[in-house]
Amino acid sequence: MTFSSDFNSFLDDLRSTHGENLVSVMIYGSAAKFENPKKEDVRMVIALETISPDDLRKAHAAMREWTKVGYEAPTYFTANEMATSADVFPIEFHHMTRARRVLWGRDLLADVTVGNANLRHQIEFDLRSKLIKLRREYIAASNSAQKLGELMAASLPSFVSTFRALILLKGEEPPIARPDTVRKLGAICGVDFEPFEKIFSIRENGINPGFDEGKANGLFADYLVEIEKVIKAVDSIG
Repeated sequence: MTFSSDFNSFLDDLRSTHGENLVSVMIYGSAAKFENPKKEDVRMVIALETISPDDLRKAHAAMREWTKVGYEAPTYFTANEMATSADVFPIEFHHMTRARRVLWGRDLLADVTVGNANLRHQIEFDLRSKLIKLRREYIAASNSAQKLGELMAASLPSFVSTFRALILLKGEEPPIARPDTVRKLGAICGVDFEPFEKIFSIRENGINPGFDEGKANGLFADYLVEIEKVIKAVDSIG
């Protein structure tokens, strides 16, 4: 990877903040496969030998600068948690073990194997939790095409991340691009790609002037129908 100045500065800050307690810094998921990933795609894990409130408090300034330029705040694990938590977080560890790039320190996942025993349950839990949250947020946004478009565009990547895990559970390889992931899921679970395609367009191009409140509410209804189809497909796996 050709590091941007953002990454170089952040790694310097982390080494200065955590010193010898810093074990590993890595990015995972689609961002690990590209030389110049989009900021919104960067998922980072920081591993320390031990984590105390003081360690996290010291990281405040580095995190403030990192998120200020548009990146998501990293997730902190201890080195031991990285080695022992795959059964608790199978979706995340599937993503990490399949596509990661170590930016500094040791590759703590080199010997970690992620099984599927708990994967179906986490997929269903994640999808149902995200659906419940989406319904709740819809109430406040329902009378504004702008707010509804923004809500759908913001929620879609999180669903796609779980869709990738479902494709893995089905024994298939998930594509890197988000639209391709949904298309493949459609072939597996009978999901209509059209509502997702419209939301991807909003993410890429913004909200069309003709996208009024009626169209926004109609698209949201279609979006929920397709998500519910996916949940039923997961539930049927048993």
